[in-house]
Order: sequence, then C-alpha cells, then structure tokens
Amino acid sequence: MKLKDALSQQEKQLFKDAVGKVKPMVHDTIHPQKKSIKPPRTILKEKVAKQTASFHFSDEFEPNLNRQGPMKYVRDGDSTYEAKNLRRGLYRPELILDLHGLDQQQAKQEIAALLYESQKEHVQCVCIVHGLGAKILKNKVPHWLVQHPDVIAFHQAPLEFGGNGALLVLLDVHDKFMLKDD
Repeated sequence: MKLKDALSQQEKQLFKDAVGKVKPMVHDTIHPQKKSIKPPRTILKEKVAKQTASFHFSDEFEPNLNRQGPMKYVRDGDSTYEAKNLRRGLYRPELILDLHGLDQQQAKQEIAALLYESQKEHVQCVCIVHGLGAKILKNKVPHWLVQHPDVIAFHQAPLEFGGNGALLVLLDVHDKFMLKDD
C-alpha cells in the first residue's frame, strides 16, 4: 500500500510539474437566460391568433333569422345552395362541439375556440350541439355564429348529428395562419 501511495504522490508531482502553475476555476452561480427558439415575429403572430381565438360575440345583436322551419343561415353574397348541401349531408362535420352543461359565457368561449381551431386545422364543416333544454343556447348560438366572419352558412343538423339540438356550420377556410416571409 505504501508503494501505491508513493506512486500516486510521485504521479501527482509529475503532473503538477508538467502542467505548471494553474489557477483553480471559480464556480459561478449565474444561470444563462433561456432564449426563445421562435423569432419575435412568430411570437407576435401567435398573440394575434390567440386574440382572434377569443372572438367576442355580442349578446345584443339580433339577426333577422327565419323563425319558421329549421334554423338556417347563409352569409350575404354566398349561395343559398350551401345551406341545402348542409341539410342534405353533403358536408360531414370534422369536429363536433357539445355545449351541454355550459353557461352562455363558457359556450361563447368554446365556440370562438372551435372556430379558431377549425381555421388553424383547415376544417370546413363543424357540428355544434347546443341541446334543447330551456332553449337559451338554442336561440343564442345562431345569433353568435352570424356575427363571425368565417361562417358561410349553417343549418339545423340531420338527426344523426343531433337534429333540432344541433347546427352544422360551414366555414370559409383560408390560410391566415400560414407564416409568410415578407
């Protein structure tokens, strides 16, 4: 054992002679700041998109919707044939939102988020199940949808998607979420 200790002492001395004078490193406690991988431009676009997602529907707005027959609407300038196509089942919903158990404020937020996500994912047709109940959401949901610029048309859903307690909504899909190099 003494030989091993002597060799290790001798080795240490040889190492010190070979390296020379060395100043020990001081351990600093400064942590580097995490930098965002996303450029500031992308972050700004995401903030604008989130603001768009929280689209504010007015409860005071009363559109002139047909009260006779099934609930339907077609945006000005678009073909009334689109509502017929919704009724006939030519459009199948890719996303379904169930509003059962939500109050008006929660329902508005969920609808705004659905419309935002639909644009982001390029979904053209969605189904919003509002139910019948006290008919509060049944009356309010069409009034809110009419206010959104991306809604082309809606029609009472076929029975397979909720019938009188649901709406099929046709959306104008465009590439507003695509990042462009200016």
